[in-house]
Amino acid sequence: MNRAPVNPLNAIVTHRRPAAPALRLVCFPHAGGSAGFFRGWSRHLAPDVELVAVQYPGRETRFTEPLVPRMADLADSLTAPLAGLAPVPTVFLGHSMGAAVAHETLLRLEAAGVTHVRRLCVSGRAADTPARPVPLTDDEIVTTVAALGGTSAEVWEDPDLREMLLPIIRNDYHLIDAYGCDPAAPPLKAGVLALTGDADPRVTPAGARAWSARTGGPFDCRVLPGDHFYLVPHAATVARLATAPF
Repeated sequence: MNRAPVNPLNAIVTHRRPAAPALRLVCFPHAGGSAGFFRGWSRHLAPDVELVAVQYPGRETRFTEPLVPRMADLADSLTAPLAGLAPVPTVFLGHSMGAAVAHETLLRLEAAGVTHVRRLCVSGRAADTPARPVPLTDDEIVTTVAALGGTSAEVWEDPDLREMLLPIIRNDYHLIDAYGCDPAAPPLKAGVLALTGDADPRVTPAGARAWSARTGGPFDCRVLPGDHFYLVPHAATVARLATAPF
């Protein structure tokens, strides 16, 4: 398929825009995920909270754009669109791969002088997750995704759905598996809230608490009931914690 060039202007999807927002919540999806994952979160937020989500290339409204296979390129492409938003107090919330994308993007924004992002919420990802030296095969990716609960097994049994979804998920898994946070990266000025499920097979509470080393601001860690996608049944709680007063 011939796809259009990357257009970072399409990177932000606004799910709700109050007339005079007091706070903005910016959500970063998991591997294989899209901005639509957070569409229903408006009902969990105060009326004056703006809700936007990042749309990675290659899915939903950016389906015709090429997938981005490197973390640095993805974070670079999101920095300018997010810097261009009105400077209201802002919280970044990223789940799983999205936690790393949000962290890398915020490092770039702070380096550029952006100060209105007050909190980074990292969900479902340990701070010190090492890079994977050998990429997963397609079958290993499907097995992993099914085990984490992100996509039902029935989807992979449908040849058309598998053909449509697998390139996106493969790209994202290879991207995040090849990524390791630069140990020389400066600590964030924004505070960090780390969230994980108590039955997440990939993230222990200790791994979540290790995010404390990534910030010079306030830090908190909360463990909620559930597996890697604990935030689906606990969306209201996660939204409340993310947007609590600074």
